Amino acid sequence: MRMRDRRRGEGEMIFPMNPSAKPPLQVLILCTGNSARSILGEYLLRQIGRGRFETFSAGSHPTGRVNPLAVRVLREKYNLDASAARSKSAEEFRGVKLDVVITVCDHAKEACPIWPGVPVVAHWGSPDPAAVEGTEAEKYWAFVQVASQIARRAELFCALPEAKLLDGPAVRAIGEQAKLENEAEMKK
Repeated sequence: MRMRDRRRGEGEMIFPMNPSAKPPLQVLILCTGNSARSILGEYLLRQIGRGRFETFSAGSHPTGRVNPLAVRVLREKYNLDASAARSKSAEEFRGVKLDVVITVCDHAKEACPIWPGVPVVAHWGSPDPAAVEGTEAEKYWAFVQVASQIARRAELFCALPEAKLLDGPAVRAIGEQAKLENEAEMKK
């Protein structure tokens, strides 16, 4: 559903608060370290989904700290406060009934634990912005690019009709969209 809101900017996609009486889908964004990409995904999907999803993030091998550039990009580019974000283990979600698990890094895809009863497991790989070397400005720009890619994929997910939100092929296909121009270079 596309709606225009002049207060937000002409043509910007917004999604209504949970328009159905259904409880929000439980979505886990999984990465290796849970310090950058999965944190970005958790906060961006929560904002863009506007109540349709209860989002979480975790790592298969959490670093124990959130990358400050992820928090900065969320604050400066998306007006989101992620100061309370923490790096946590996927093991914390073993007893949680999840509807969708999305991996955002290739290593997490390969090491993704089995999630019994989860209808959809999808891979939306993004390059690791924390691995980019260079000046502080170059590192920041990498985080901006990856956040933009994740935000676009979250928008595509939110744009799916209600009946397609648990359609594995439709959700997995989102991972093949919104590729970055310099993605191959960033993955080196």
